[in-house]
Amino acid sequence: MIERYLIRYFLAVVDHGNFSRAALQCDISQPTLSAGIAKLEAQIGHLMFHRTNRRVELTPAGVRFAIHARRIEAEFARAQNAMAESDSSKLIRLGIISTLPSAWIEDAARQACRVEGEKLEIVEGGMRELLPRLERGRIDAVIGVLGNDPRGRDVLFEEGYALAMSDSHPLASRGMLEAEDVAAMDMIVRRNCEALPMVSRFFTQRGVRPFFAARTVNDDRTIAFLRAGLGITVMPRCFAQPGVAMPALAGFDQQRKIGTLIDPAAAARVEDSISLSQFCKVLREKATGS
Repeated sequence: MIERYLIRYFLAVVDHGNFSRAALQCDISQPTLSAGIAKLEAQIGHLMFHRTNRRVELTPAGVRFAIHARRIEAEFARAQNAMAESDSSKLIRLGIISTLPSAWIEDAARQACRVEGEKLEIVEGGMRELLPRLERGRIDAVIGVLGNDPRGRDVLFEEGYALAMSDSHPLASRGMLEAEDVAAMDMIVRRNCEALPMVSRFFTQRGVRPFFAARTVNDDRTIAFLRAGLGITVMPRCFAQPGVAMPALAGFDQQRKIGTLIDPAAAARVEDSISLSQFCKVLREKATGS
């Protein structure tokens, strides 16, 4: 019998294409994950992955097994959720993208936690982490960036990006800046940014190759670096706040649409959730200033 933890290890490697990142997701060491995959392969009787120095890829047997593994994991998660629903409180498992201001999330969570009869379980991460969890039934809904995903529901707000910097920066008073204006400026890399590939391409195409004063996946730390004058960066406009100036970046018209994505199997239970509704209401009000 194949144990569930082996299926979770397998799917983590599939989703990340890398053993080290998969081990981080599973909160285990890489040798432990590698041993688990080897055990799974021995039980199945087939190699699941082609391993190279840079990436792992599914073998034909791995492709076939992945289809069944996702179904099995999703059913496990739904069974757990059904048992949780037998409790007096309804459990809402919510994924939230990490690129929303902490102050917004604090106020939204405070309002949602006041709802009686419902209990929130929050998972934070990037869309590449949250969408596989939603697909496998490990979370019920995601508040994140909407694309063309059919699971997308309400749009909470839309926004663009700007150049974020300390309000004492020499260019802070400008309403709009050209890429050439900041070519000699030190920059901060937001590794968690959904638009990072577009930002990198934008500057590279214009010959801007700055010195990177910091690299971070924590936007609170990014704001601290900006205020300290360590560098500038491209951020969503929702991060406008005291101490931070956000001039527009000429020619960079990337927009993002923030909304909810819901697991179809959980839709009937989640869509009438008062706590989720309150959470979303606060985020919408923060974005619109109402």
